[in-house]
Amino acid sequence: MYDYYLGGKDNFAADREAAEKIIAILPNLRDIARENREFLVRAVSYLSGQGIRQFLDIGAGLPTQRNVHQVAQELAPESRVVYVDNDPIVLTHARALLSENSRVITVDADMRKPQALLDHPAVRGHLDFSQPVAILLLGVLHFVPDDDEAADIAATFRSALTPGGYLVVSHGSIAPLSEDQEREGQQVFSRTSAPGAASRTPEQVSAFFEGLDLVEPGVVALQKWRPLDVPIVKQGEAGAVGGVARHTPA
Repeated sequence: MYDYYLGGKDNFAADREAAEKIIAILPNLRDIARENREFLVRAVSYLSGQGIRQFLDIGAGLPTQRNVHQVAQELAPESRVVYVDNDPIVLTHARALLSENSRVITVDADMRKPQALLDHPAVRGHLDFSQPVAILLLGVLHFVPDDDEAADIAATFRSALTPGGYLVVSHGSIAPLSEDQEREGQQVFSRTSAPGAASRTPEQVSAFFEGLDLVEPGVVALQKWRPLDVPIVKQGEAGAVGGVARHTPA
């Protein structure tokens, strides 16, 4: 559905139908998705400037505009990227689109099984975890409604970072929905691969970075993270928060 929110063409009828139902509940969701994409571009650009040349993008979805590999390789052509998803249609489509780029692979794995994902032979074969890696969890942890499970997932990925590595997270952070809105949203998600969604506060999202050093300005609304242009989502509107944090040697 993410590609549809961004106005892309690489999506399917079922995606469009589900997306429109979610947009009816959250009318500015397209703007939030665009802000999330702009955050991705700024974060990857920042990481590339810090010398990061390896990226693990988890829950990547269908390739759309300004993907991680496009941003990273534009700045450093030697950058290597692993996209992870567990949707068969996404995987088939992504592999076809990325087949000519030897430094980019797509892996079938599940974020909810983080250690198995990290141990996947294709992931280990493409990325060298003895060197700094940036792990990206962009717009995916809010699809893990259980707080303990989401915390465990983040902790497992943090543990894979070597000194100099980074964790990047963006996450939905919206005002509480009415009971009717929550019920409608759950009905839509029940017909997709996502079990539901949870909004979390900036403080809750900050906990995903425990033990790492947050890059300034910390966990903030996406439009406030090192902005380059006029924000898409207006101040005070429902949106998402995010941050970037580094594993600093003790």
